[in-house]
Amino acid sequence: MTTMDPIPVPSAPLTRPSSTVVPPSEDASFAIKSTDRSYKHQYSNIYFVRLRALRQHVEQRAKKRWNEVAGNPVFVPRVLDVEKGQLCFIIGTVYMDMPLKPNVLEDVARDRSIPAPPPREKFYSDEDSVMLEDESGRICLVGERVRSACLVTGVILGALGIETHNGDFEVVDLCFPGMAPQPSVGLRWPGTDASGDMEVDGATTSPADEWVALVSGLEIGSENPTEGQIQMLAEYLTAEISGPEEQSQAARVSRLIIAGNSLGTLTGHTATLNGDSDRKQKRYGNDASSFTPHPTQNLAAHLTDVCRSMPVHLLPGPSDPAATILPQQPLPRAMFGGASHYATFACESNPTYIQLSPSDPSAQSSSHASQPGASSSKSKPNGTSAPKGTQRLRTILVHSGQPVDDMFKYVPTPPVSRMTLAESTLRWRHMAPTAPDTLWCHPYFSKDPFVMTQTPDIYVVGNQPAFATKLVRDVEDEREQQEGDEEVRRCRIVLLPKFRESGTLVLVNLRTLAVRKVQFAVEGMNGGGEAT
Repeated sequence: MTTMDPIPVPSAPLTRPSSTVVPPSEDASFAIKSTDRSYKHQYSNIYFVRLRALRQHVEQRAKKRWNEVAGNPVFVPRVLDVEKGQLCFIIGTVYMDMPLKPNVLEDVARDRSIPAPPPREKFYSDEDSVMLEDESGRICLVGERVRSACLVTGVILGALGIETHNGDFEVVDLCFPGMAPQPSVGLRWPGTDASGDMEVDGATTSPADEWVALVSGLEIGSENPTEGQIQMLAEYLTAEISGPEEQSQAARVSRLIIAGNSLGTLTGHTATLNGDSDRKQKRYGNDASSFTPHPTQNLAAHLTDVCRSMPVHLLPGPSDPAATILPQQPLPRAMFGGASHYATFACESNPTYIQLSPSDPSAQSSSHASQPGASSSKSKPNGTSAPKGTQRLRTILVHSGQPVDDMFKYVPTPPVSRMTLAESTLRWRHMAPTAPDTLWCHPYFSKDPFVMTQTPDIYVVGNQPAFATKLVRDVEDEREQQEGDEEVRRCRIVLLPKFRESGTLVLVNLRTLAVRKVQFAVEGMNGGGEAT
């Protein structure tokens, strides 16, 4: 009689870390209030508010950056007050004059009997010109420094240079607002300290660390769904598959964030699209081979399975049944059946800030400066000491990828990549500068919600062509660190690929900000990466 190997059982019960969500401040909320639900305002108000909010930060950095430049450049508050031949610097909003960019006046005047051309993948061309404008007017920026810079419409910057005889502004150097203050600087997430570089799939983590799972582009109900991979994803997160080692790893995942495009774009019959309808027998109703009649129910079933085990944050995306303009408001909970009955299920806006606080009681203690063996005289980069009893938080900024997709049309590739654009938004202090020019957004009157008032610890961009990650540090903080300051603002950027095409789940360590990839694939199926 043959004996079977016993089923491996973990030596200790698996417990999932339980960090809590801290509601964001009113400034960090993307909810459109009833007082803001007005469409009678001009979009120019957003540019005025954006310039007023970021001008002072650019001016401070510009004076510090160009303080010792030969020629003693002066600050000219209005771009039209620049004098020819005088070295100075000006501050304003970038406007990209691009011949290939869509023009609403051309659309109105177009002959309706002729079909409109397909949308362009790129607006960039060699005939583009860069303008800088403020309340007084607009001036054209020229020079090698401008041609080599990564710029899009809506960026607030300072330009150092001289006005030429033909009225253009010859730029010598550029200055941006820089990374915003970071509340978590000087605070340590609970856990065992570890040293070493934070590499993708690295081993510089502790078994007790807490991880956050990130995924985007499930596209349930699309033409080529990946039901097998999605089922494997749900079972992995609930620790129902694999061996004890993988189960122990999955048990350290505290929550799941789905960054848009959970539902696929509805398409017609595949045969009709391919022109084969005449060779096949006509069918009435939906063809089950190419169309799933209940994608929302399938998504709700998977969400219900995961919500029983961990919190889930769901963002809308371009293909989801939500408004097109940003910020997209949360999807109705009633759409998701059983998942809506769980307190662990949260429908978020797009973009959204998710602030996490550790459940460890000792996490509400003071910062690193007040820990035993550390000097209490250490200060944060802004010059103020971390107050005693400060709450330790990890701030996660997530959006479904529309801002990066739109900015990507403005720049030449190569050399500019999507990671370059995501990193630039941190230094611009604005996550969607091309709104409302070519990226549709709500016509705000008294605020610009896309201005970054704080630097997140984790910056997630969903629905990108490929996975990429980078740990960004503030250059100004690194210079101050060499002078004795130990704290540096840092942000982990994660570009999430579409799960339907890549089968990729990304895990981020909340203590070290290390990143780990988990790949799901089913033999004989194309979805979820290459066929195996």
